[in-house]
Amino acid sequence: MSASSPCPPGFDDLLAAAARIAVHAHATPVLRSSTVDGLAGCRIAFKAEHLQRGGAFKFRGACNAAWALPTEAVPRGVATHSSGNHGAALALAARSRGMPCHVVVPDGAVAAKVAAIAAYGAVMHRCALGIAAREAACAQVVATHGATLVHPYADPLVIAGQGTAALELLREAGPLDALVVPVGGGGLAAGTAIAMRALAPGCRLYLAEPSGAADTSASLRDGTLVAGDPPDTVCDGLRGTLGAPNFALLYADDVEVIEVDDVDTVAAMRLLAMRTKQLVEPSSAIALAAVLARPRTFAGLRVGIVLSGGNVDLDALPWTA
Repeated sequence: MSASSPCPPGFDDLLAAAARIAVHAHATPVLRSSTVDGLAGCRIAFKAEHLQRGGAFKFRGACNAAWALPTEAVPRGVATHSSGNHGAALALAARSRGMPCHVVVPDGAVAAKVAAIAAYGAVMHRCALGIAAREAACAQVVATHGATLVHPYADPLVIAGQGTAALELLREAGPLDALVVPVGGGGLAAGTAIAMRALAPGCRLYLAEPSGAADTSASLRDGTLVAGDPPDTVCDGLRGTLGAPNFALLYADDVEVIEVDDVDTVAAMRLLAMRTKQLVEPSSAIALAAVLARPRTFAGLRVGIVLSGGNVDLDALPWTA
C-alpha cells in the first residue's frame, strides 16, 4: 500500500505498522488514577501518548509513513502541512531515516509546536490560515521539491500508524467497554475504529470533539462530509476538518461523537495535572472532559482514553489567559 493509495487501511495494515515502527516508537504506558475514577464513576485506563516520541501519538503515523517510503524516494524526502504535532512528528521520523522534510505551517500556530518542528530539522514554509491555504501551499512544495506527501490524517499509512496506540491499549488494558479519543482530522479516530473492530467488537467508540469545531459530529449525523464553520476552540490540534477516508471508516462503525465546550476541556486538563501529575494539551484532555460530561453513559464501565499529546505551550496555559 502506498501513501497515495485510495484504499482505506485494514487490520493487517495496523499489524504491519506496529512491526515497522516497533524499533522507533515508544510503547507508552497505561496510567490509572483511583481519584479520577471516583470523580468519573467508571474505571479509566489512560494510554499515555503524551509520553510518545515527539510528545504525541502523531509520531506513530508519521514514522509508519516515513519508513514505508520506497528507497528511491528517500532523497526527495517528505512534505506535509501541520499546525504542530504532525509536522514535528514527521520531521522527527524523517530525521530517523536521514531524509529531508518540508512542513507547511499556518500563521498563528502554537509557538512551542513550531519550535519543535524547527528543532527536528524540518524546512518550514508559512501559509495563511485555513485548510485550503494549507493544502495549496503544500501542493506547491511537493511540486517544487518532488517530495512525497504525507497527509496529516487522510494518508492510509498515517491512519494505520495511529491505530497502533489503540492496538497496544486494548492488548494491555482490555477488555474495555468503551474507548474515547479526540477527533479533528480523524486519523486517530479511524485507526482506533479499525483496531477495535478486530480486537474488541463489543467495545463502543466515542469521539470527543470541541463544540466550536464540530464538523465530525455534523458529518456523521448527516451521512456526508460537512465542512462546518471556521473552528473556534482552545484545542488547536483539533481544528482540522475530517478527512474523506476517515469519514468512511467512522461512518461504517457504531461511533458516537460527544461535543465538549472549551471550559470543560480546560477543567479536565487542570484535573489531570492536579490529580495524576500529567500535563497534557487541551486537545488531549478533551477525551476525559467527554467522559466527565456524560456520567450516565459511562457509569460503572471500563473505559480506555487515549491521552493524545502533551506539547503544552507553558507560556500560554489556557487558565492564565
